[in-house]
Parts: sequence; structure tokens; C-alpha cells
Amino acid sequence: MDLGFDQAPEDLWVFAYGSLIWRPGFDYLDRIPANIIGMHRSLCVYSFDHRGTPERPGLVLGLDFGGACRGIAYRVAAKHRTTTLTYLRDREQTTAVYRELVRGVWLEGKPERRIEALCYAVDRGHAQYAGRLSHERQLQTVRQGHGRSGNNRDYVIETVKALETLDITDHDLHLLAQRLIGSPEALA
Repeated sequence: MDLGFDQAPEDLWVFAYGSLIWRPGFDYLDRIPANIIGMHRSLCVYSFDHRGTPERPGLVLGLDFGGACRGIAYRVAAKHRTTTLTYLRDREQTTAVYRELVRGVWLEGKPERRIEALCYAVDRGHAQYAGRLSHERQLQTVRQGHGRSGNNRDYVIETVKALETLDITDHDLHLLAQRLIGSPEALA
């Protein structure tokens, strides 16, 4: 991002698709269900820090190209823009696996409204990009992962619970969470 973006005088919008939904970690004015077109939620990033280590990586979500994704758009007051950007960069960019982008996002409502939001999309050229792994490989990787932010298993389960509260169905992620819990029932 350029300095102009960092110092812009307007409120900052942030699009959340994973753990930022259930643990944003910053102050916000609004939290609105939103959609982004041309990107999708994917468990496609090896975690060497937050949910794993280089020796025993975990697996976390990335916003990958193609498809669509439902999530949350947070509106952050302009006066908190710099602080929020610093926090997000410290949290999301520990290994630079994500590209910081500003993209059009549709806020749900009547009528829908388009805004420009900051999002963190996976860098497919980064060594931590896992791509599309088999369900069994995802399960093995998540079960072994533990990093400075905790257990990888808990990350997946908490994300699925947060998605369920928003009536968002992510079939593959939901199935993985059920297997991690050891139960075919819903996670409620």
C-alpha cells in the first residue's frame, strides 16, 4: 500500500473472511455482512507462525482468486485508520504470505451498497501457499498445527462456528471441523 492509502482522511473498511470475523482485534464503528466477487475463502496457507511452525505447519485461510466469498465488512473510524493498519499488518503479514489489496465489496442490505475495502489475499507465489489440498492432508496438517496464537484445530472450529452464526455455509471447512471434533453432528 502507498502512504496515500495509509493517511487517507476517510473511514477504513476491512473485509474479513476468517479469524477476523470472530477476533477482529481492532475498534470498529460498523460490522456488516458483505460479499466479495472474484475471490473465495480457502484453507490454502501453511501457517509457520500463528497456528504452526516451519517444522510442524498449521493451515489457515486465505482469500484466493476466483469465485465469491461472504464475510464481514468492518468500518473503522478515520481517526483509528493508522493504528488499525499497523495492527493488521503486524497480525496478517508476519511472513508476507498475503497481499494487501483494496477491492470492491458489496454490503448486504436493502439496497446493497458497494464500498472499497482492504482485504488480505493469498500470494500464490509464496512458499507458504498450499493450494488445494486433499481433505485428508488438511486434516493431518490442522491436527498437528500449534503456534503462538494457539491450536490450529481451535482456529478451524471457531471459524466454522462464526460462519454458522452468519448463516454462511462453507461445506469443506464445515466437514473438516466435524472431523476434528469427531462428530458428524452440527457444531452448535
